[in-house]
Amino acid sequence: MHCLVIEDEADTSRYICKGLREAGYTVTACATGREGLDYATGADWDIIVMDRMLPGGIDGLTIVERLRALGKQTPVIIVSALTNIEQRVSGLRGGADDYLSKPFAFSELLARIEALLRRAVPGQDSAQLQVADLTLDMRAMRASRGGHAIALQPREYRLLEYLMRHEGQVVTRTMLLEAVWDYHFDPQTNVIDVQISRLRTKIDKDFPTALIHTLRGVGYCLSARPPDAGHA
Repeated sequence: MHCLVIEDEADTSRYICKGLREAGYTVTACATGREGLDYATGADWDIIVMDRMLPGGIDGLTIVERLRALGKQTPVIIVSALTNIEQRVSGLRGGADDYLSKPFAFSELLARIEALLRRAVPGQDSAQLQVADLTLDMRAMRASRGGHAIALQPREYRLLEYLMRHEGQVVTRTMLLEAVWDYHFDPQTNVIDVQISRLRTKIDKDFPTALIHTLRGVGYCLSARPPDAGHA
C-alpha cells in the first residue's frame, strides 16, 4: 500500500511515517501545501494522510478539493489541531473521508486507515478474518482453526485480531502496546512475549503449519508462510 503523508510538523510527520512503515506501508512524505498538491494530483495513492494547516499558500482542504475536481477518489484522512465541530464538518464536507484531531494515538490512525481501505474493497466481509485455516468471527467473537474452536481470553482475542488484520506484515512491540494494551510507552516487561507464547500454544501447537512467527529484535508476523529470515 502506498501512502502519502502531507505534514509540516517534523515530529508528527516522523511519528506517522515510522508507524506506517512498521505496519508495512510504503510512505512518501512532504511538508508544504504546494508539494502536497503536486504529489497528491501527480500520482496514484492508496491513501493520503494530511494536515489541514500547511505552509506554502495551499491548505489541506484545497488539496482535497483539487483531488475531487480531478475525479480522484483516493481516501483522505485529515489530521488537524482544528478540532471544533464546525471545522470537522467543513473538512468532511470539503471531500475528506475522515478527520482525526491532534494529538492522536497512532493505533487509532492506523485503524481508521484500515477501515477506509476495507471500504474500497467491494464485497469484503469485515466481520470475519481468515488466514489459512484460521478464522476469527468478530460478530460472535469466536476463533477456530481447521474447524476446531479455540477458547481465547479477551486480551488474547484482541491480540489475535490485530495480528490477523496485519497478515503478512511485521508488527512491532510499539504497535502491539498501543493497539492491544493502550500503552503509549514501553513498560519494559515481558507481557507481550508471555501473551504471544500463550496464543501460539492455542493457535499453532496441534497443527502442522505454524502461523505466528517471531522476528528477533523486530516483532511478530502472522502468516501461513514464514518470513524469510530471523523467525522462530
